[in-house]
Amino acid sequence: MSEILSMKTPLHEEHVARGAKIVPFAGWDMPLLYQGIIPEHLQTRSRASVFDIFHMGEFELQGPTAAADLDRLITQPVASLKRGACAYGYLLAENGGVLDDLICYRMDAERFWLVVNAGTAAGDAAWIQAHLSPGTRFTDLSPRTAKLDIQGPCSRELLEQALGVTLPDPGYFHFQELTLLDVPCLLSRTGYTGEWGYELFFPAEEAIRFWKRILAPGQILPAGLGARDTLRVEMGYPLYGHELNRDRTPAGAAQGRFLDLAKPFIGRDAIRRELDAGLFRVLVGLRLEGRMAARAQDQVWNGGQEVGEVTSGLFAPSLNVAVALAYVNRTVGQVGQKLEIQVRGKRLPAAVVPLPFYAQGTARLKTMSG
Repeated sequence: MSEILSMKTPLHEEHVARGAKIVPFAGWDMPLLYQGIIPEHLQTRSRASVFDIFHMGEFELQGPTAAADLDRLITQPVASLKRGACAYGYLLAENGGVLDDLICYRMDAERFWLVVNAGTAAGDAAWIQAHLSPGTRFTDLSPRTAKLDIQGPCSRELLEQALGVTLPDPGYFHFQELTLLDVPCLLSRTGYTGEWGYELFFPAEEAIRFWKRILAPGQILPAGLGARDTLRVEMGYPLYGHELNRDRTPAGAAQGRFLDLAKPFIGRDAIRRELDAGLFRVLVGLRLEGRMAARAQDQVWNGGQEVGEVTSGLFAPSLNVAVALAYVNRTVGQVGQKLEIQVRGKRLPAAVVPLPFYAQGTARLKTMSG
């Protein structure tokens, strides 16, 4: 058998030099952790961390038909999206199955960015290009675009100190194109942690310079994929391949959010049929009673009846208890419902709780500093 080689980000040697544990993820060699998942998680919740997210994909769509094409391709409104704003939505197949979840950025009247997941990027590019009008130009910016996520309640103050600048103040899910360190960048007030923070896009050849500059004062620390996962689960955020996939429509995960059923988009009719039938399972949060965590594919039970399946489960460092995301029958999806999860031969008590599990995130605050 031939060996499958993983791609490496421009910061690979920097991660190795800092003692990161490197693991394969979506075709890339990525840092799982540096000091440890829990300390990196708590650093992000209390101060600020930087994540290397070079593996994700960035596409540009440009032209007089770009807005109309994107309105057909993704579930959120695009034509009405204001310049400098971005929206989270789904890219669907004709049968309503989720090809990817993504963020759409409106750069100007005829220019948009899509930020997509690493493992689906190639398929996304082919699907999108197959459904574009002749007047829309598609460009894959991924190979030449670096992405760093600076996340945490002190991220603004500490990033300003590290870069020696005063940052603009775009609102949540807004962005601004600007120059940092004499380099054209895009600064987006988005992220995957639930905390105040930024997603910073810039030319790939500048990755090492930005990385070293951000870390130099010693206040913002690096964090890996392990903490990224615990942070997103505490917020109830879905991960493609776990909560979202081609075999499931977003009806149960979105439950009416991120779906503009008033506009035609690919997969809309399938979602409408599923919503009308009401037979889909819903994505809920389950809080266990101890630290023993469930794992993906563990069964959820209500008495003697199997009623669902765990998609993500782990120990939540901010809560000091195990939590899980699971799809369950709608009849048992109400907050307060008592259930059990079959974990390694044991039935562990769990209860349906509101999402997010962690409700103290700072992401939506209008202003934030250290």
